[in-house]
Amino acid sequence: MEIPGWLHFLRQRQVLVFFVLLCMSRVGAELEPYSVAEEMERGSFVANLGKDLGLGLTELSTRGARIISQGNKEYLQLKVQTGDLVINEKLDREELCGPMEPCLLYFQLLMEKPLEIFQAELRVEDINDHSPVFTEREMILKIPENSPLGITFPLSNALDLDVGSNSVQNYKISPNSHFEVLTRKLSDGRMYPELVLKEELDREEEPEIVFTLTALDGGSPPRYGIAQVRVDVVDSNDNAPEFGQPIYKVHIPENSPVGSLVVTVSASDLDSGVYGKISYTLFQPSEDISKTLEVNPVTGEIRLKKQVDFETVVSYEVDIKATDGGGLSGKCTLLLQVVDVNDNPPEVTLSALTSPIPENSPEIVVAVFSVSDTDSGDNGKTITSIQDDLPFLLKPSIKNFYTLVTERALDREERTEYNITITVTDLGTPRLKTQHNLTVTVSDVNDNAPTFSQTTYTLRVRENNSPALHIGSVSATDRDSGANAQVTYSLLPPHDPQLPLGSLVSINADNGQLFALRSLDFEALQAFEFRVGAADRGSPALSSQALVRVLVADANDNAPFVLYPLQNGSAPCTELVPRAAEAGYLVAKVVAVDGDSGQNAWLSYQLLKATEPGLFGVWAHNGEVRTARPLSERDAVKHRLLVLVRDHGEPPLSASVTLHVLLVDGFSQPYLPLPDAAAAEARADPLTVYLVVALACVSSLFLFSVLVFVAVRLCRRRRAASGGGCSVPEGPFPGHLVDVSGAGTLSHSYQYEVCLRGGSGTGEFKFLKPIIPNLQFQSTGREVEENSSFRDSFGI
Repeated sequence: MEIPGWLHFLRQRQVLVFFVLLCMSRVGAELEPYSVAEEMERGSFVANLGKDLGLGLTELSTRGARIISQGNKEYLQLKVQTGDLVINEKLDREELCGPMEPCLLYFQLLMEKPLEIFQAELRVEDINDHSPVFTEREMILKIPENSPLGITFPLSNALDLDVGSNSVQNYKISPNSHFEVLTRKLSDGRMYPELVLKEELDREEEPEIVFTLTALDGGSPPRYGIAQVRVDVVDSNDNAPEFGQPIYKVHIPENSPVGSLVVTVSASDLDSGVYGKISYTLFQPSEDISKTLEVNPVTGEIRLKKQVDFETVVSYEVDIKATDGGGLSGKCTLLLQVVDVNDNPPEVTLSALTSPIPENSPEIVVAVFSVSDTDSGDNGKTITSIQDDLPFLLKPSIKNFYTLVTERALDREERTEYNITITVTDLGTPRLKTQHNLTVTVSDVNDNAPTFSQTTYTLRVRENNSPALHIGSVSATDRDSGANAQVTYSLLPPHDPQLPLGSLVSINADNGQLFALRSLDFEALQAFEFRVGAADRGSPALSSQALVRVLVADANDNAPFVLYPLQNGSAPCTELVPRAAEAGYLVAKVVAVDGDSGQNAWLSYQLLKATEPGLFGVWAHNGEVRTARPLSERDAVKHRLLVLVRDHGEPPLSASVTLHVLLVDGFSQPYLPLPDAAAAEARADPLTVYLVVALACVSSLFLFSVLVFVAVRLCRRRRAASGGGCSVPEGPFPGHLVDVSGAGTLSHSYQYEVCLRGGSGTGEFKFLKPIIPNLQFQSTGREVEENSSFRDSFGI
């Protein structure tokens, strides 16, 4: 027989997939089974997958490990930093598996770099968290009074959602003289109670017997449930109903509609009348069976109340109870086997998808997916394929996992996008098919670095700018496409480690705009430069850089600062001017500086206010305060001058200083504060006055002692040389002399050797050179003039 072309091609692809599977190494492996108790809190530790696989702490993270669970819920979570497998949400064994035991959850550990898949299972252990519950809170039994000893009567069992030893294990009744209870075991492992008659009944003596039935599970501590049993003693009914067969085995397709007849059970009773009338019921049905099956109490027909699903429940087992009018009953067992039907199409679950993929890169894993079919047998077997005209291959793995890889290096210029259709077909009758579409794009390779429009940018910004001021922009372009052409700007570390670039400027990473982070100060930083980098978002990223030079322009933000005279809030500085001073006499010089530069630092001086206008003037360019005319006796002794210092900025800034000028008469008049001023100062600060007086006394005493000592030494030396005598005039000479020359310098202290010529008869002093001059004069003529002036002042 000739093989059809499609079947021949299918066999070739299956053989190819089989050999590819054989060639793969370590694609999948089995992990040891894990177990965890139900109802554990979220985050509870299950196992350390890193240790079980022999991997380091960082290997799970770098390899992109993650957990793939079956179904829509993620019950488990993998902490890739530690390798711990923990509970993602509370597990309720009864909700997950119902009465099935063991309760297994299957999951896979997927590692993408390189691709590895590990199959594992988690067993959810039952805990004793449910108590037995009777479906009937009160059971009524009608037992003939002539029932033989040892006869048994089935009672309704208690339901316990737990399984194993945590389910119902034993029954007991409250003490009574007529009955005892036995615990029986069904074929599915459930326990049910049977009431045993141990003493004859007498309806006339005791028509009703009431006791309590208790169901105990095997937990620690055990849980229990109770029900009340009431026995009505009836007249004799000596034949119980009997079924034609003890076990009914029935097969029913899973797609049978609701109301379909499953089976008809039949029982007979040899009694007649009311004792021979039989009614049928489901005996001790589980909750699921009660929702699935129903029995006609008269005919014994058992029908479906809802559709059965092979993928949910494979088989059902239930007892059918037949009860006659006298209360006697019999039972049989129904074994219902659900037959699988190909009613579930295959399912494709995509676990990982890589798109876009770079060009010129062969053997790239594009996608990882799994195929499942909940049907059984051939209905659950699948064939997976893709189109033949695509440069991709399917490689099968364990547990119906597949990887989609590139067959060769892709060329983006040849084709930028591929539409891949994954077709999965099962082998059932009829065949069901599922298709899953993938779109894979090919990305560009980053082979062009960004290029700046200029190699050097010069930006100018005025000082005292507002923070976050936009001062300029840089621009770079990239000839690549997509992410490879997206340029990101950044500041590069400066060559000067002392430059706090991070606090001066910032750059918008998207558009290259530069911003001043804080207010710039020309006096602190006049210019600075830095490098800007432009990098694309390719892998690996390419970059270039440009130089940015920022020039700070000066602003008039510093007012003039007066250095002399000091304005520190202490006692004002007083300038002494002799009344003999001529016009143009230098009283003082105001010294000021400005922190700005250029015309912002050019200073001019102006006399704003004076006690006696027209007496003093200020030179505009150097700040010298001079007398404008000769002084007279009519001029006040004390003067107050307010001098304004102004720069040439825009707008101009200024500062003012106050000068105190005291006019003195001649050289011998020491500077003393006016009586009212002295009294005010004494009242203001007595301690300061005491200190000044004490310092003046000590200084005068020291100066007088020095003068006497020098005079005695000179007289002794002259006497030794010429035999003459030298007398020392009585009384100290003034120590502070005032220069009244046109130069206008301040007073200085000198110590002179003074000797009166004996026998001359004249009243002249002989002036010698000073012993310790404080100021060196520049010309001998000047010295002669001063000595002459000094003699004139003394009237010699």
